[in-house]
Amino acid sequence: MSRIGRLPIDIPSGVDVTIDGSAVTVKGPKGTLNHVIPAPLTAAVEDGKVVVSRPDDERRSKSLHGLTRTLIANQITGVTAGYSKGLEVVGTGYRVQARGASIEFALGFSHPVLVEPPAGITFTVEGNNRLTVSGIDKQAVGETAANIRKIRKPEPYKGKGVRYAGENVRRKAGKSGK
Repeated sequence: MSRIGRLPIDIPSGVDVTIDGSAVTVKGPKGTLNHVIPAPLTAAVEDGKVVVSRPDDERRSKSLHGLTRTLIANQITGVTAGYSKGLEVVGTGYRVQARGASIEFALGFSHPVLVEPPAGITFTVEGNNRLTVSGIDKQAVGETAANIRKIRKPEPYKGKGVRYAGENVRRKAGKSGK
């Protein structure tokens, strides 16, 4: 059996998990998330724990077992604590500003770049070069942060651009003059 898939998921107090066929709904203090379990797998709530099981040892069932368990566990963490991803803007003249719910970047282009938050995502700007993307859906938070980073990736010579907080950017030597 899958080592991750067979682990039961504890349901903390204040969280309500309902399973209706293949649909799993997780309600918590921060919101509600839904997930559809793939066909061969089943999930059940047993004495305060969610248990994901598979009917056979086929390759597809084995690969989906641990994935499904992890996705449900991420939903439970999301509705209780939430997820956040930090971003840093590095470079001379590069900055980020809050414009209501959206954010505006100055990244060396001839125009400012305006980014609207998707549903369920909030932006928090600290200073003029730090940004935090937060929400209850782990996948949406990570994808939004990746899309913001994609606007101006850190370049290898000076390290200018948008990077994740604590990201190590590999630097190149550049030209060596004689």
